[in-house]
Parts: sequence; C-alpha cells; structure tokens
Amino acid sequence: MGKLSSFSMLAVITASTFVSSASIAATQRTHDITTDDFFDIGGMSNVQLSPNGKQAVWLESRWDKELDKSQRDLWLIDTKTRQSKRMTFTNESESSPQWSPDGQYIYYLGKIKQDKAKAPYNGKAQVFRLSVNTGDSQPMTKEVEGVNRFQLSHDGNSLYFLTSKTVKDKDEWASMRSSHSAPKYGHGERKTNPLYQLDLQHFKQKLLLDDDKVVWEFKVNSDESKIARITTDDNELVRLEGWSDIEIFDTQTATNSTLVDTQWRDEAPSPYGWLLGLSWQENNTELAFRIDFDGHPGKLFIANTDKTDAPSLELKRSGDVTLNSSDIKWRPNSDEICYRGADHGRVKLLCTEIDDGEQGRTRNVIQGDMVIGSYSFSQNGKTVAFSHNGLDHFSDMFIADANRKRAKAKRLSNINPQVDNWKLPQISIVKWTAPDGAIIEGILDLPAGYKREDGPLPLIVQIHGGPTSATPYALQHRSYGRSTFTANGWALLSPNYRGSTGYGDQFLTQLVGREHDIEVKDIMAGVDHLIKEGIVDGDKMAVMGWSNGGYLTNALISTNNRFKAASSGAGVFDQRLQWMLEDTPGHVVNFMQGLPWEKPEAYNHGSSLTYADKIKTPTLIHIGENDQRVPLGHAQGLYRSLKHYLNVPVELVVYPGEGHGLSKYQHRKAKMEWDQKWFNHYVLGEKISG
Repeated sequence: MGKLSSFSMLAVITASTFVSSASIAATQRTHDITTDDFFDIGGMSNVQLSPNGKQAVWLESRWDKELDKSQRDLWLIDTKTRQSKRMTFTNESESSPQWSPDGQYIYYLGKIKQDKAKAPYNGKAQVFRLSVNTGDSQPMTKEVEGVNRFQLSHDGNSLYFLTSKTVKDKDEWASMRSSHSAPKYGHGERKTNPLYQLDLQHFKQKLLLDDDKVVWEFKVNSDESKIARITTDDNELVRLEGWSDIEIFDTQTATNSTLVDTQWRDEAPSPYGWLLGLSWQENNTELAFRIDFDGHPGKLFIANTDKTDAPSLELKRSGDVTLNSSDIKWRPNSDEICYRGADHGRVKLLCTEIDDGEQGRTRNVIQGDMVIGSYSFSQNGKTVAFSHNGLDHFSDMFIADANRKRAKAKRLSNINPQVDNWKLPQISIVKWTAPDGAIIEGILDLPAGYKREDGPLPLIVQIHGGPTSATPYALQHRSYGRSTFTANGWALLSPNYRGSTGYGDQFLTQLVGREHDIEVKDIMAGVDHLIKEGIVDGDKMAVMGWSNGGYLTNALISTNNRFKAASSGAGVFDQRLQWMLEDTPGHVVNFMQGLPWEKPEAYNHGSSLTYADKIKTPTLIHIGENDQRVPLGHAQGLYRSLKHYLNVPVELVVYPGEGHGLSKYQHRKAKMEWDQKWFNHYVLGEKISG
C-alpha cells in the first residue's frame, strides 16, 4: 500500500502543479477547440538541414477540403532570420527531400499529371530538382512506371534511383495462368526494382543492377563503392516478416554478398522481424541498420561490410529506452551513430560512440521533455535540426548545437500560429499500480481551467495502436481522440499499457502470450485510479481506439460492462481471422506464440469473439473498406454479433476506398462527428438531433 500511495501522490502533485500553471495560461486564451480545428493543423516531417546549416527544408502536410485529402508541400526556412517560404504548389504530395552538396538544389519525389502526356508528366512519381534561388523545379527522371526511391551521391554528380518492372514466374503453372489471364492469382507475378545511375553532369543513364529482387530500401556509401539493399524475392508485404535480407553490392566487381543473419533471425526472440533503416559510416565500410519485432524490442546493428559472414555489433540500450523509427544516421565528422528512442512518453535523440567495432558512451543530445520527430545534421556534424511536438504546440522546427553535452534547442518555426489562441488542455503524466504490482503510466488530458474542486468529469479512455507504440507526452488533436473532447468538458486518459514502448524490455514483452488479459487489467486499474482521485465519474465513461486500440476497445467491452459507449476503429475481433487475412500475419504469430493449429487455445483466448455474448455496451464501429491490416470481416463480425444476435445498439460505418487509415477529408470529419454524437448520447444522455 505504501508503494501505491507514493506513486498516487506523485501523480496528484504533478497534475496539480500543471493545473495551476495551465489555468493562468488559459485565461489568456480565447478559442475553444473544435472539430474543424483539426483540419487546420499543419504537420511537419522530413526535416533536412542544408549542408552549411544556414537553411532547412521540411514537408508540411495540410488538409484540403476541395481535394478531399491531406497533401504535403516543401517549405524552406532561413535558420538565422527564421523567414520561411513555401516552395511547391502541386495537388500531389511531394516526398523525400535531399539537398545537393553545394546547397543550391533540393531533390525530391513529385508527381505531375498532364492530359495525354508521357513521362515525366504521366502522374507517376519522378525525381525533381528545385533551385533554392529561383524556385524553379525540373524533372530529372522520366520513368514510365515512376521512381520508388532515390539517393543523390555524396559529391552530387550522380543520382541513383529504383524503378519498377513486372516479372512473371516461370514455374510449371505459368502457362495456365497466361492462358487464363482474366482471374487474379495468389502468386506468379511480382514487381521488382532495377537500380539505375544517372550522371548529372552529362545526363547519361545506365542500368546498374537488375537481379529480379524486390528492393525495399537502398543506400550508397560515400565513395560509391558499395550499395546496401534490403531485399526480398516477392513484393508481398508478408515477405518482409522474416524473409528479407541485407545485400551488399560491390560496384567495382559487380558482385553481391548477403550479411549473415543469425543474430536477427535464428538468435532473435522472433523470426518475424522487419529490416529497416540503412546508414553508411564515412569510412565506407560500417553499415548501421535496424530490425523491429512486433511484441519484442527492436535492435540496432553495426556491420563490417568487408566481412559479411562475421557477426555484427548489436547496440546495447540503457534504461527503459526502446528504439523508435528507422531514421538512423551517423553524425558527420564523428564516430557516433544517432537514433531516436522512446522513453516514458518522450522521444529522445540519442547518439552512441562506435570505436573500432566497440560501443562507447551514449548521450541524449537534446535536454528536456522532448518528443522528437525527424532530424538532420549539417555537413560538418556540428548542428542538428529537428521537429518537436511539445505541450503547447504541434510539430515545429528546432535547431541545436549537436556537439554540446546539454544542448538547448532554439525554435525556428511556428507553422500553426492559430494554436497560440487556443484554450489548451492540461496535459500531465499519471501513474498507477496494476493488479500484479507493475507501475503503469498514462497521459491525462483535462479541460482548460479545470480544478479538482469542480468535481468529477466524464471520461474517455483513448487507446493507442501498435501495440508496440506509445502515446506521447505532447499536445495532440487527433481524429482518434484528444483535444476535441477535453474542449467539451471530458477527461481523456491515454494509457501506455503493457506492451507499450519506452518503458523497458520487460514491460514490452510481458504482453506476449497475454493479450486480452494483462493490458486490459492495466487500463482498468488506471480508470479506477482516476475515479478514486475524484477526477472521473465512474458512471459516465466511454472507450475508443483505432487498430490495436480498436482491438482493445473490443476486449474491454467484452470483459466488463462499465463503459456506457464505445468507438471501435479497425479493431481485430477474431485472431484466427486476423492471421488468415491480414498483410502482416507475423504480428499475430508473435503474440499468440505460434500458428493457429499450434496454439488453438491462445487464439481462442485472444479473441473478443469468444466473449461476445458479454457485450452490452452501445458500440460504434469504424472500418476502411479496403483495410489490409485489419480487414473488413472483423467489423462485419462484430456488427453481426451485436445487431442480429445480442440486440446491442450498434452502428457500422464503412469508409469506401479507405485502407487502415482514413485519408479523405470527409471521412475523417464523419468519424470525429460520429464519435462525439455517439458518446454525448449514450454517456451524457443528450438527445439525438436531426
């Protein structure tokens, strides 16, 4: 009890301190956050600092109601004057910006569609070159099938890029598939990725490598002597789960070798790992790369590519840090490999020394409560630019001295100035004790100006996806929860339950084999903690989530009846069906600890379908029509159970043409308004207006 009390008091003190300061700030703000505000938020990604550090570019995403989608444009900023300007104005999203070594040009992937035009204006992705001085942009490639990925050489004289070609398998049934071409077949045809090199001085192009491999990522080293590729023999996404390789192509001898994979296959906690992220050291020999596992900690390796059959160095992490994302980078003019790490709701930029194949010290480059997104170093490695999502702003660009031990970041941009006038939610970290004694954290959002003496609030439990992910300690206005609800008087809890990243390896792996059990207890313990503290009204609660958050929404309403309403988005209902239909079945195999015929009881226990007769909660179901990650059948099964057999209030909302996320403006808005109306009616008792 003493341990519980101390952590409870810490949560209360933290929350109370934030309430006081936030209340003062809130009196200077006048705007109540609305659903429409979501569509006015600009997002920042792909921050790229110029070689001399004097300028930086980023991709800024904005919703466009007329186009019915979100799109990305290139923006440029002067790091000294902080003056910024938009550089592209197309109706298609630009991507993958890269600076030329002299800082005069920005190369990027873009699409331009002209009526009856051939490549490069056929609507396929091509590499464009934008002049920083004039703003003029010209296509560098004209591939009929477009360009998948590209890289500018270290000296800026060559452009390497991947295209696509269709390869038909020549097996014993090939003639039958060819004779009856009208049906669609499970296999027999694949898209492979030849690699080309374009001489930017003479504009001569040559095919560099075409070995009928599917290439998911490639990186050329500084002297262009070696090219690393992540490859598979088929372009099905499932092939990335344990059937991918890292290959090293020697451009001088035109020979190919494969890194020995014992450490991240045979000796890994799961064979179903995703290789991602390639980065060459300036010595042209050492290659850093990552591998991620659903349900298990990701790993970072350093390989000596002169010895492809030798073991690689596995980076050791300190504290509770979990590796986050694929953007690993060697800091120029140093022996440091840098990467992002999740740590208790924060995302840090960490750099680790690698000296003669040995790991040295690791440092946190930027101090404070940071949630760092993309980042980039100047050519000399002394300056780092990055995006950061804070407690009072969405993602903006910051810059810092990358050499200092305790660098302080300077904010360069304010791409969402309208937020300066918003009544912001009070955001704090709360902690509680799970039934088995584990300490669990969550992000608590409370209405602006709320004080404990105002009494308990209605609660929404908003559950993150993954589950190998976490809700960050930062301001968010999302179509899956946060901000809109607190503006309307709700408390919102985002629990980082067992299986979440940033809380240590044991915390992460404890979910394996215990889905639909341990994390459900973690979440409900957090709910009870808030009720006990007097913040939440236990008779007015709703639960929502998307992807694994939808799965856990289904789990919560099938194991207790404490929620008055639920919004289940793209949530798994039956684990067997999920293994059969999803595009990444290794996820299911990892958590169920075997295949369906090997672990039938695990699949039974991990499925909300097993307990569907216990569901009494009015449930709103959202799903994309073409979702490959959590296919439509799950939503249809949940809907059929509640509507036709259990007589539980339910609505099924299927979004035409959508995949696992909602990409259309009208669909996002529909989801947000449906959730609000549903919760207001079933939790707060508001009448449904016409």
